[in-house]
Amino acid sequence: MGRTPPIQETDPSQDAAEPARLGSQTLFRGLDVLEVVAEGPIALGDLADRLGLTRSTAHRLASALAGRRYLTFVPRTGYMLGPKLLELGFRVRDELDLPRVAAPRLEQLALLTEDTVHLGVLDGERVMYLDKITGKRRINISSRVGEVQPVASTGLGKALILDHDEEAWIAFFRNSSGTHRTALTLEEWLTRMRTYARAGYAFDLEENEDQIRCVAAPIRDVAGTIVAAISVASAAQYMSDQRMQELTQDVVATANGISRDLGWNGKCKLTGPQRAVGK
Repeated sequence: MGRTPPIQETDPSQDAAEPARLGSQTLFRGLDVLEVVAEGPIALGDLADRLGLTRSTAHRLASALAGRRYLTFVPRTGYMLGPKLLELGFRVRDELDLPRVAAPRLEQLALLTEDTVHLGVLDGERVMYLDKITGKRRINISSRVGEVQPVASTGLGKALILDHDEEAWIAFFRNSSGTHRTALTLEEWLTRMRTYARAGYAFDLEENEDQIRCVAAPIRDVAGTIVAAISVASAAQYMSDQRMQELTQDVVATANGISRDLGWNGKCKLTGPQRAVGK
């Protein structure tokens, strides 16, 4: 009898890597399509020739990108860049430029208050910290750049949604339920939001973290749209009701200054501090 040939054992990691390799190849081809189309409108046949692909492969890639709005197809013209890229471009511009534009004013506010100063933006249904300047108090605020927090329980989050309607407020409150610490009912929270919206700033009264309070105000762009928010946060022992009211002047003034640096001309809803703030 002949000898049975030895069984060739395969490396499981190689089997697992194959789909990843193919996925990466498809991704790179899709990026190649975007780069070619970025040079100008192009017909499907020309696109396939430029990339050395079959017409069917080029059509599959371009159609997938068009389905996600990265490309737009125009009859008798071909493929063009789509609106999704414009949206992403504006978002990147805001997120890259905003910390640089805001930094001098944030540093000045931190020096003035000796408290921790945050800069944040909406990230879907949460707040993301873009910048943090640590205060000089003995108690450190346990936050970090890139961290996300619930909208409904944070001062930053409330300031970011001051211009939203009540239906949106309710959605944010419900999406945050189970993750934020506030014991407020929905109606109590809405009452506070109505007051904050009139005042042009918001408070966090230990709703997100025990013994931590903050005062927050929105930042607007040239169109008057809220694009970010800033907050001054500190331990409750440094944040009496009276001091929080006093801080609204400096926080709103700083937010207004950053807004003006972004092109805002003051002709919108953002207002100065008022005394009637819900607690």
